[in-house]
Amino acid sequence: MKQYTTRSASLDDLEMLLQFEQGVIEAERPFDPTIRKGHIHYYDLSRLILDVDSEVIVITYSNEIIASGYATIRDARPYLDHEVYSYLGFMYTRPDHRGKGVNKMVIDALRKWSENKGITEIRLTVYEENRGAIQAYEKVGFEKHIIEMRLK
Repeated sequence: MKQYTTRSASLDDLEMLLQFEQGVIEAERPFDPTIRKGHIHYYDLSRLILDVDSEVIVITYSNEIIASGYATIRDARPYLDHEVYSYLGFMYTRPDHRGKGVNKMVIDALRKWSENKGITEIRLTVYEENRGAIQAYEKVGFEKHIIEMRLK
């Protein structure tokens, strides 16, 4: 029986992770007219994989990487009641594995990593119009907190 497996990403995974990054970018372009056209990068994945203050998680199925996500420790604003928090990003699940609880597996692994680092505040950003992502995050316990606004 095939099973999902959670593990830390390695530099050997970089080629697939770069493909996932483009999947994230393409999924977000309809929500953000300010994203440049053409081939771009959001993340320095090599740095995130090697950084002791970051964790890149992959989920595998039949020895294929089918999902990813990262947590990185960030300094909080000085007026908040916590000094640091884990910021989650690079949340991607291949379309053929969506709706099967894979996103929860990624978040659970990143939450556990954060807790092992002594961090209990976890945040992420999502486009307000991305209803599917918002529902997935709310399903695992995230709550809407703040809306960022822009003026052209």
